[in-house]
Amino acid sequence: MFSFRRSFLTLAFAASAFFACQNPALLAQASSSSQQPAAPDAASTPPAAQAPASNRGQLTVAARIKARREARRAAAIKEIYTHLYDVNIGMGYLRFTPGNTLQRVNEYSWDFGATRYYTERFGVSVDARGTYGSAFIGPNAASNTAVYKPAISQYIGLIGPTYRFLLNPKYSISGKIQAGAGYGNFSGDTGPFKPTSLGLYPDGATVAISASIPIEYNISPALGFRVAPHYLFTDFGSTTQNSLGYTLGVVVRWGKQ
Repeated sequence: MFSFRRSFLTLAFAASAFFACQNPALLAQASSSSQQPAAPDAASTPPAAQAPASNRGQLTVAARIKARREARRAAAIKEIYTHLYDVNIGMGYLRFTPGNTLQRVNEYSWDFGATRYYTERFGVSVDARGTYGSAFIGPNAASNTAVYKPAISQYIGLIGPTYRFLLNPKYSISGKIQAGAGYGNFSGDTGPFKPTSLGLYPDGATVAISASIPIEYNISPALGFRVAPHYLFTDFGSTTQNSLGYTLGVVVRWGKQ
């Protein structure tokens, strides 16, 4: 019995050795498969690595389009707002009180201004303005001579800084504070009567201070349309006048900083 078992084991060992010699490739494949590392877990892979290549390509294209758009916008802003000078010519409107006891009247004006820019945003502006209207004086000492709505006018000169708060290829919004002087002509249509006898301010000079918010719409890099609501302080007759109004007109730009 013992001899039979020994013979069987000897026979099985010999068969295994013969099979290995005849199929060495299978033996090598089995050995390599046992040493191959396990596949990475999908859950442990970073999201960026899991993203399809097509999505990454789309993101890259969108970034390039955005960069080109921003470059075009910056170039347009530079082309418009690096002009050295601009001049505005137009008209305006002002609500003005011509006398302490008189009601406010509507006045219409011409407006001229020029700005010298030192950067895209900062400049110094000079403005000149003339306003014209008719005062409602009511019954008075001159009623018998038909002086009911005498013509009045004021002339203002201002200088001060301008700063662009918002720059856009199509429009800009600025702030402007100016100070200067003015002259009021209230006696030009009162005949022999003094303006003060009719409730008007006397003719004379005044200090003038203005604050405005110019809003410009760009028709081209060198041409625009401007609307500027403004506040005007004056002290005709040693009393203060707080007037509100606006100017509007065209803006022409030239020169390069």
